[in-house]
Amino acid sequence: MRLNTLKPAEGSKKDRHRVGRGVGSGWGKTAGRGHKGQKARSGGFHKVGFEGGQMPLHRRLPKRGFTSLTREDIAEVRLSELETLQVADVDLAALQAAGIVSKKALGAKIILSGKLSKKLNIKGDVKASKGARSAIESAGGKVEVIEKQEQPQKAEKTKAEKPAQKEVKAD
Repeated sequence: MRLNTLKPAEGSKKDRHRVGRGVGSGWGKTAGRGHKGQKARSGGFHKVGFEGGQMPLHRRLPKRGFTSLTREDIAEVRLSELETLQVADVDLAALQAAGIVSKKALGAKIILSGKLSKKLNIKGDVKASKGARSAIESAGGKVEVIEKQEQPQKAEKTKAEKPAQKEVKAD
């Protein structure tokens, strides 16, 4: 085999249809667009989902749900993943260093999935579900959650009362 003798497989390359080039080509006159109608015209197209003036399907169906912007902020950690850790004190930085949670995570929550035989101290921005908390404490560890202090709510602004209008005496 030589590079100068390479050819594409038989039938793999076809000439493109040159439409509108006479009746003998088979694609002359209307050039494969048929007779009249919007699709036969130049520039004759409509937007995706257009149903000829009928209310399109995507507008007939109700809006539903939303995309949470903070979904990825709190990472989910299994007990079986904690079993692989080499440290005894577990906080968000330790989980990120071990590659269990993303570097972008702002917090983590431990869920009851798998077995835990190590004694671990959970602290910082790492919370635990009820089942996970009992499993950690039964293994001899403890969970210390730092509760965030709630910021005082701002007082609602009341609308400034309008000054009383002067009464006009009718003569």
